[in-house]
Amino acid sequence: MDNLFEQTLLSISEMIKINSEQTQPEKGMPFGRGAAECLEKFLSLASSFGFQTVNYDNYAGEVIFGEGEDFGVLAHLDVVPAGNGWTKEPFGGEIDYTGKRLYGRGAMDDKGPAVILLYCLKSLKDEGFKPKKRIRLIVGCNEESGWQCIDYFKAHSTMPETGFSPDADFPVIYAEKGILQINFTFPRPVGFKEIKGGERGNMVCDLCEVTADENTGKLNALAQAYPDREISYANGKLTVKGKSAHGSTPEAGINAILPALDYIGLERGINLLFEDGFNLSHLEDETGSLTFSPNVISSDSHGVHVTCDIRFPATYSRADVLGAIEKTGVKYEVTHYQAPLYNDKDCPLIKTLSDTYCEVTGKKMKPIAIGGGTYARALKCGVAFGPEEEGEENVIHQPDEYITFEKIEKCLKIYKLALTRLTK
Repeated sequence: MDNLFEQTLLSISEMIKINSEQTQPEKGMPFGRGAAECLEKFLSLASSFGFQTVNYDNYAGEVIFGEGEDFGVLAHLDVVPAGNGWTKEPFGGEIDYTGKRLYGRGAMDDKGPAVILLYCLKSLKDEGFKPKKRIRLIVGCNEESGWQCIDYFKAHSTMPETGFSPDADFPVIYAEKGILQINFTFPRPVGFKEIKGGERGNMVCDLCEVTADENTGKLNALAQAYPDREISYANGKLTVKGKSAHGSTPEAGINAILPALDYIGLERGINLLFEDGFNLSHLEDETGSLTFSPNVISSDSHGVHVTCDIRFPATYSRADVLGAIEKTGVKYEVTHYQAPLYNDKDCPLIKTLSDTYCEVTGKKMKPIAIGGGTYARALKCGVAFGPEEEGEENVIHQPDEYITFEKIEKCLKIYKLALTRLTK
């Protein structure tokens, strides 16, 4: 087994073993203990390789290699919650040498790529490569839940103007849809005590529970209307189980919230909002069409609150979406927003990255657009670059997330060659 690959594999496993999902802040740990510990481990590893490192008060960290004009590589060490349905230990970092896979939350999103990039820098350094640019590997600690890490970094350092983020797809991402997460409040129906479900606004809800009296007729109707969900009733509680997926691809998941809304009589409210009044699914351009996913739900004395993830085409605006919502009269609050990203497909950065990927893999592919949001938006000229590829199983934000040995080896070659070409 190649030494570079083996070291990379083991280091990814060790990073996965630290649960770095955002938790309650502690002193000096703005996103919780796990995120801070993971950042410290990453920077310590980089320091052991002889790189200069900076810890920005556990909001973000930086590894520096070379001198000259800045070139940024932006990754993140935080992860979404494990969720349900795992057959592996989410934070076990299990290495399956027979199946040639490494399992755990963050394997592909985004600890695996972050560690791979660090080892690419180590390999270049060990070979005596002297970049003519200052490569800055920047790792954030709350990409999945707000980007305060990037805000803090920008307030305490200077963000490179150009670079890439290894947090999406190959061959290279030239555009990303705009993102809106909006909390809608609906009047509280009678006949139930509590409804709750979902863990993050950017994850399709895979578990929703309703505390309410049993209604056999409705349960039978739900079973027929939603045959792909696991629906049960016991001990005064309706439980709906679905399948998680990334918020940018809601069609890849099975949303557990919708049957629960139906049970309490609110499904019509969501349909009214999306299908009748907020009918923007026709908005479409070369970056795709608008998607809408209710991902978190809760209730209190004021009503039922549903956090929905909306991804809108890159050539449209926030005003286009909010203007349609205003017409519905539904009470809402914007909780998260990221403007779309759109780059010229023929710019030197995109051409170099695309050519590098195609050369290493032997494929002929063109730059693509996605619904996901990456740190590329934090750069003046930034793009997302890997690690997912066309035709692969979608494991990001899913149970039993994994990265294959082949993927690690391939990414080591691709990222190393790309860094060489972009900074020589």
